[in-house]
Amino acid sequence: MQFKKLFFATCMLLTLGISAAHAAPSAVADEDFPKQADPHLQTLLDSVVDKRGISQLVKQKKISITLVDISQVKQPKMANINGDTTLYAASLPKLAIMLAVFEEISQGNLEITPSLRTSLDAMIKHSSNVEASRLYHLVGPARIAEILQSERYQLYDQDAGGGLWVGKEYGKEGAWKRDPLEHVSHGASGLQVARFYYMLERSELASPENCPVMKDILADSAINHKFVKGMNTIHPDAQVFRKSGTWRDYHADSAIIERKDGRQYIAVVLAQTTQGGKLLEQIIVDLDNIIDQTPVAAG
Repeated sequence: MQFKKLFFATCMLLTLGISAAHAAPSAVADEDFPKQADPHLQTLLDSVVDKRGISQLVKQKKISITLVDISQVKQPKMANINGDTTLYAASLPKLAIMLAVFEEISQGNLEITPSLRTSLDAMIKHSSNVEASRLYHLVGPARIAEILQSERYQLYDQDAGGGLWVGKEYGKEGAWKRDPLEHVSHGASGLQVARFYYMLERSELASPENCPVMKDILADSAINHKFVKGMNTIHPDAQVFRKSGTWRDYHADSAIIERKDGRQYIAVVLAQTTQGGKLLEQIIVDLDNIIDQTPVAAG
């Protein structure tokens, strides 16, 4: 009897050890992602509000801007305006579907076949609603919500203003579940999207080997507007890893931008205004100019 108990206990310990070895790591990126705005960066960002005449949009919380200088990725600097406000973000939350697919791949539940890769490219680079809906149902809305709210990612956090949310396919079917705070079907907040990109840059999404694949999917957007169009006027040789969104007067864009001079930053802008497309094209130039005025951290 004692031998059986000892054998059983040993098996349990081994099982727990194996489970722990394969358990999802905690969101280590939170150790370095700034909790407070950098005063210099914030002052420069605040000046964009006056320059662009968008103070009313800011007061009404119809615009959200987040900028994170990651030229030194372990010493990021952040500034934001309404960064914790969740807005309807149209196709931008397709980022969450991509993450969920790769989370399932890392868990061994899906395989990155050529067909799946083609679907992912279409969803992100071309913003295909058909492929987004197919992948949404492939993973399942409940599983996507679970991943976004997990302890590991916390990309949707009710205590922090919400964040990334996909509660509906990109088609005619009704919503599965709208986000608990703002009751939108496809939502995002600037800070949570910035955290998504920061974790991607740190290879902390899904699995380290799949982060470069996700980044490649985000590269070379087929849609030349907003951030891409603005960057083409000042740094046409910069790499822009992005996902945007547009629906009626809702406009969103988000990206990791890597310039040839070594400067890198994350930019996220969400806005509800009829002039949003042109506004985001202009604001990305403003944000890039802020990066030029920000000293690179030593080390």
